Amino acid sequence: MIEERKDEVVRQIAICESGGYGPSDRPVYGGRGQYLGRLQFATRTVMTYVQRRDGIALNPREAAELAHDYDRAAALAKYMIFDLEEPWHWPNCAKKAHAQSEIAALKAL
Repeated sequence: MIEERKDEVVRQIAICESGGYGPSDRPVYGGRGQYLGRLQFATRTVMTYVQRRDGIALNPREAAELAHDYDRAAALAKYMIFDLEEPWHWPNCAKKAHAQSEIAALKAL
């Protein structure tokens, strides 16, 4: 149940950010190519948070590949939102998805 709630928040953020969720037949770009994938990650953000979570240094190409892979990007977003409590990376869409209240509700379980 907890993972499903986390997945739903990430799904709502992805839909808000890019109009869809899950795997895409083609790469998804936003912000004139500055943001990648369904969750609209910046390459530098992926590099920073993978290093923090896994201790692995990705190069920009590897970070872009991760951003375009919905499952891996969603796992990184869940880490950022629920483990680090940093939904502010998606300021408008996290609000629409009620991320802050979901963080609080899941902590109370």
